[in-house]
Amino acid sequence: MLVLLLVAYLATTRQEKRGKTVHSAGTLPQPQPAPVEEPASPLAVPGAGRAGSDYPDPRTIRVGDSVEYQGVRARVLGAIYFSWQGKEWTHYLLDDGTHRQQWLSVAEQGGVAGGDSSVLEVKLWTTVPTQGMVPAKSMLIMEGVEFFPIERGTAAFRSEGMTGRPDRGLLDFADYRADDGRLLSFERVQGQPWTASYASPLPPGSIQIDRRKG
Repeated sequence: MLVLLLVAYLATTRQEKRGKTVHSAGTLPQPQPAPVEEPASPLAVPGAGRAGSDYPDPRTIRVGDSVEYQGVRARVLGAIYFSWQGKEWTHYLLDDGTHRQQWLSVAEQGGVAGGDSSVLEVKLWTTVPTQGMVPAKSMLIMEGVEFFPIERGTAAFRSEGMTGRPDRGLLDFADYRADDGRLLSFERVQGQPWTASYASPLPPGSIQIDRRKG
């Protein structure tokens, strides 16, 4: 009888020790919350802000002014003012001292909800040879790149300064976009051949303006 009581006592003691060991091993340290990273400061966006207060307003460019963009300085030889279906935009003919012809376009687009009432859209246009091409109503290929139509119409215009265009008239246009975002536009003053240009978007605040003196 004494032997049985001793064996029962030893078994009970061993189970208690094992339970303590399991409890101790099963108690894991509570995971610490991951450190909260401070949000990175937003990068300065060229051209961010409001035209006229934070940077020169490109809508105020006039014939005879000088402008600077992408490290290039050019004189504004002429301007063409367009209107079509309630929209208005301006093309400025630039002379940067080279033989290439470039236009700077400035358009005011409708703003987004909760934002500014309008957004400035500035593009630099470089003329490309069309080799007799005409704008198709479907996809066309220019220099091996597929462009798809986005808008076309006939705009009224008036010109000022040196533009190579009549003082007033109508201009047919057809705009295209490639899958990689490249823009292509065909234009013609009615009764004249088509011309084509590629467009490169520019931040409105990247345009510096030197006013014509006098």
